[in-house]
Amino acid sequence: MELNASYTSLVAVGDSFTEGMSDLLPDGTYRGWADVLASRLAVRSPGFRYANLAVRGKLIGQIVDEQVKAATALQGDVVTLVGGLNDTLRPKCDMGRVKGLLEEAVERLAPSCKHLVLMRSPGRNGPVLERFRPRMEELFALIDGLADRHGASVVDLYGAPSLSDPRAWDVDRLHLTADGHRRVAEAVWQTLGLPAELDWRAPAPATAPPRWAARRTEDIRFTRRHLAPWIGRRLTGRSSGDGRSGAQFDAATGTAFWVTPANAENPGPVTGWRRADSA
Repeated sequence: MELNASYTSLVAVGDSFTEGMSDLLPDGTYRGWADVLASRLAVRSPGFRYANLAVRGKLIGQIVDEQVKAATALQGDVVTLVGGLNDTLRPKCDMGRVKGLLEEAVERLAPSCKHLVLMRSPGRNGPVLERFRPRMEELFALIDGLADRHGASVVDLYGAPSLSDPRAWDVDRLHLTADGHRRVAEAVWQTLGLPAELDWRAPAPATAPPRWAARRTEDIRFTRRHLAPWIGRRLTGRSSGDGRSGAQFDAATGTAFWVTPANAENPGPVTGWRRADSA
């Protein structure tokens, strides 16, 4: 890895974690760590191009079927792949199949880019993490092995106290807050050999824990607004990503496209970028 390198393009592949939920912008779109990273990389490289193909709720098989081919066609400098965690959260999960599909994705993406980035995803401390921890760690062990075999980098978010703190997670308890996404962007930035701008591992300052009544009220609100709908989708075979495509994916043609800053000298947020050439 070249220290202080420049990168001309970024392709992001994955599920809601990479799409950017719950980093909600005023216009109703999501920003997320990948958009933050793209904006920062664009400052260093005039003409920078970006494509985020991630879609909420996608399982690793759907990521392979719907995103990997499009991502390889773009031939990006950097490709990030985060997937498989949605599978591990299912009551019935064939880990052999999940690992085989993840391996297929890496084998197809690695030759298509100059730098493939994988992740050991963060986990919110609590009973849900403890229940599914063995599956997650089995997946992470595979990721480490795949990185070694294919020359990819691994961003280890799983062991960071700053991202296991419940305060780093949105009210749905499944997605990071805006600050959490900012920390992930910094973690990938540093993994790419770029100079640190903040200590993304530093834990948030200690605060007094919420009172018992406040916790119970929040638990009830969480169950009604988030847990019950999530269970309903699992029982009916539906997904929050049904009918959705990645931000830079043309469902009509089945191809991805680039966006690039409208003003190379002042890239600004990705939401203000223009469409560039198609794959």
